[in-house]
Amino acid sequence: MTDLRENSPYGTAFLWWLGQMGLLIKMGSTLICIDYFATMDDARRTMPPIPADELTGVDAFLGTHDHLDHIDHEAWKIWSRTNPEAGFVFPDLHRDKVLADGVDNKRAFGIDDGESVQIGGVTIHAVAASHEFLDRDPATGKFPNLQYIVEGNGVRIHHAGDTVRYEGMLGKIKGFGPLDAELLPINGRDAKRYRRNCIGNMTYQEAADFAGETGTRLVIPGHWDMFADNSADPAEFADYLDAKYGNRPGCVIPKVMEKMVITG
Repeated sequence: MTDLRENSPYGTAFLWWLGQMGLLIKMGSTLICIDYFATMDDARRTMPPIPADELTGVDAFLGTHDHLDHIDHEAWKIWSRTNPEAGFVFPDLHRDKVLADGVDNKRAFGIDDGESVQIGGVTIHAVAASHEFLDRDPATGKFPNLQYIVEGNGVRIHHAGDTVRYEGMLGKIKGFGPLDAELLPINGRDAKRYRRNCIGNMTYQEAADFAGETGTRLVIPGHWDMFADNSADPAEFADYLDAKYGNRPGCVIPKVMEKMVITG
């Protein structure tokens, strides 16, 4: 397995894509795991790169929303035992489900749009996500879907979770300051998927425009590899981005567990 123990020098972060929207981020000595779908499933086209019970030494596990490929409850049950010091960050609306995974309440950080939590040397900011719809719980006003700004060690990274663009979203993201990298979903949405209750995300064109407008230094396309009936071509994303924005932002089509070095 890839050695995740190496600390990133100040002003850098190490990233490893885990497939779909899964991402490992090392900022200094703090290791963050976001949206890792680590459970075997017959519908998968790609296998989990790290078995759930072998992923240790993580300081925080983040889930953007309560879908299997983002908050993998079977894996969270394992990680709550094998990573006893780790914090778990998630939309607060899903607190009861996370506690049922065996996560101790003291390590369960349920947050909502506009809230932040600090774990180790990293600060995690929550921004509402619109997973086809900008849903909001009518009783609590809380959002079930989030995206995160992760900053530490002199680097700022945007993980968009599952979202389409909505009014005010660009301003929220840009309000945190210049981005060094962002991971955006590109699988899009359509009537066929909607009819089978598969809600969607930005198209690859919308994602390219969002990256161009945020001014991020690097964009990474996600949510294109895992399921045959809910995918997109990252090469088309990269080509469209290049046609409209040239080499700014830069683009990396990720390979699973291939290390990326991000500079602040």
